[in-house]
Amino acid sequence: MIVLMWIRFLVGITLILCGIMVFGMELFGVFKFHYVLNRMHAAAMGDTLGIGLCMTGLIVLCGLNFTSLKMLLVVIFLWFASPVASHMLTRFEVATNEEIDKECDVKMLSESTKVSD
Repeated sequence: MIVLMWIRFLVGITLILCGIMVFGMELFGVFKFHYVLNRMHAAAMGDTLGIGLCMTGLIVLCGLNFTSLKMLLVVIFLWFASPVASHMLTRFEVATNEEIDKECDVKMLSESTKVSD
């Protein structure tokens, strides 16, 4: 029984540490990139994966109970909300930036919106 507790502890701590490492890489990407869309991509991907790993580690450490169910619901909500919010902010940047052709291939952007419409 003690061995299973130690395995659960090590798996939980490993997941939390991996999540913290993802957050660190996200911070590096946000400060390294110069254009706002690149920063948005780094932040969105890092948040989604980092929160997922950290919360999964907490769920493993907590065990199977009502609290872990609530944490799982938080993970599911954040996995849906974070990419949608990032996408909306990115669309706003593309719609309002008058000098976007300096950073992106605008022709490619307009062709992709025509195909999806």
